[in-house]
Amino acid sequence: MIEYIYGELTELSPTLAVVEAAGVGYAINITLTTFTQLSGKERGTDNSGNIAKHGEQVRLYCTEIIREDTHEMYGFPTKGERALFEMLMTVSGIGGNTARLILSAFAANDVRQIIATANVKALSSIKGLGPKTAQRIIVDLKDKVLKVDLGTPAGVLTFEEEPEVPDSEVKTEAVSALTMLGFAAAASAKVADKILKQEPNATVEQVIRQALKLL
Repeated sequence: MIEYIYGELTELSPTLAVVEAAGVGYAINITLTTFTQLSGKERGTDNSGNIAKHGEQVRLYCTEIIREDTHEMYGFPTKGERALFEMLMTVSGIGGNTARLILSAFAANDVRQIIATANVKALSSIKGLGPKTAQRIIVDLKDKVLKVDLGTPAGVLTFEEEPEVPDSEVKTEAVSALTMLGFAAAASAKVADKILKQEPNATVEQVIRQALKLL
């Protein structure tokens, strides 16, 4: 079993990171929150605010899902977020992609708080869950979720402003991510257009988060 992968981040999208380690490129499924943290590294700054060198090294803690018909790997910046992801998958009917949807619609700390406070409305706002599934998650995990220590990702910065990106690029990247998450391309594009019309300066992350609650 792979505990973590440490290597050079060579490709990045809102749903997938490719990390090269020892000459092997690993395609790792990621959440939207992880994408935001990794894209902060790609923008070229380190913890001290200095310009980072080309070929930024990243570490992702991994969960592998191996079945007869699939072999998937999911990566997270902390052991705590991975633990929350794996905890979500212990609930009947929640697989890797659904757990990733939950951790993409809300930040990990918010997911933990939503479950702990039995906020069915917030949880069921995520496409595909519904009140019954949300209630099942809360019943199964309410007494466990606060024990997960999410910590703070090492080497990750919080940026006050996102770089300016043309709307067309934001839409393209958002639609691509939503399609990879299982939503129809046409519906994703329509929702993205609606969001960007209302909020022309929305970032990719903001468009995806809102779309997950509208699709």
